[in-house]
Amino acid sequence: MNVREAALQPVDDAQASFLDHNPSLVERAARMATVAAGEAESVDRDGRFPNKAFDAAREQKLLGVMIPVEFGGFGASIYDVTDICYTLGRACASTAMIYAMHTTKVACVIRHGHGIPWMETMMRRVGRDQWLLASSTTEGQNGGNIRASAAAVDHEGDMIALTRDATVISYGAEADGLVTIARRAGDAVASDQVLLALARDDYSLKRTLGWETLGMRGTCSTGFELRVDCPADRVFPESYDKIHAQTMTPFAHLCWSSAWAGVAAAAVTRAQAFVRKAARASGGQMPPAAAHFTAAKMSLAKLRALIASNIDAFAHHEHDERALGSLDFQSSITLLKVQASELAVETVMHAMRTTGLAGYRNDGDFTMGRHLRDVLSAPIMISNDRILANAATSTLMSGVPASLRD
Repeated sequence: MNVREAALQPVDDAQASFLDHNPSLVERAARMATVAAGEAESVDRDGRFPNKAFDAAREQKLLGVMIPVEFGGFGASIYDVTDICYTLGRACASTAMIYAMHTTKVACVIRHGHGIPWMETMMRRVGRDQWLLASSTTEGQNGGNIRASAAAVDHEGDMIALTRDATVISYGAEADGLVTIARRAGDAVASDQVLLALARDDYSLKRTLGWETLGMRGTCSTGFELRVDCPADRVFPESYDKIHAQTMTPFAHLCWSSAWAGVAAAAVTRAQAFVRKAARASGGQMPPAAAHFTAAKMSLAKLRALIASNIDAFAHHEHDERALGSLDFQSSITLLKVQASELAVETVMHAMRTTGLAGYRNDGDFTMGRHLRDVLSAPIMISNDRILANAATSTLMSGVPASLRD
């Protein structure tokens, strides 16, 4: 069942916004965030996977919140999962980014897997057993260009095989399953791609690269040789170009941006605490860099508004293939990633300049080194330069709005 057919299915109002009808989701996200915050420093320092945070995620049933009720989940919406990403971003950037990536892969299975026995089995495993799904999109020397694949799926009867130079698989060693991209067949062009949803028994990983980075260290985005040997039903029938436009890009950019906004909000919270403490100590007089705090609040407000408007646009057209594939929507959701990542960095920089040396230090109550290092990944790990270069033609073709509300 594709996303257009999904729109024709009856919708339970109680599922339309799980956040509205079941506030315990907020409480569960807060519990996970508390655990994530408690280990954030050691996750960053040691470059290790946030095990305790994801143990809490499983306890709180947060890995399967989007899974439809009939498959053991809660049918949570894009509003719900982006709020979770924001909440986790305020606690630990790596935890938030892992959750955002997992959510994107789960969304692909949900939105394009109905009626396919294996995909429905995977939904049940995510909902019941709280499987964590990893992503393998970066390959070889393509530098993150996920719309062209080198490795191809080999078919033999009802089995398939695939060997992929996966230079980045975030938290690959810790995941229960994997979603990856490949050429449809050996004679297919690089852009003729399919998506595969794999259980841990369907593939093997051989580590080829480490992950010693400035920030986002807990994502453990190491490189592997990925070898797949499994039944052919692990391949989605729909071509990847549709999945990419309708689900992969919208969910990735909305969830990533929400996680980055959470990191920025955490920095602004520390800056606010610094200004209040400084003002109390000086009889109410604002510290010299208080203007930067105002700028940080303004930047965070712009960031949140930008994300919220894009969430609304996606939610409004969530099951409309034509609208999701339109030039205007694709340009907007693609450029959201660029704008949000730049605004997040700007916000954290203003927050750090508010605190001055107190934020620059690594050993005080107002330290922001981890927040800055983590948020700097936003425009770099998924290159803004490549996105802007690729978007140049489509943005040129897109019309200029004639009114404020067009």
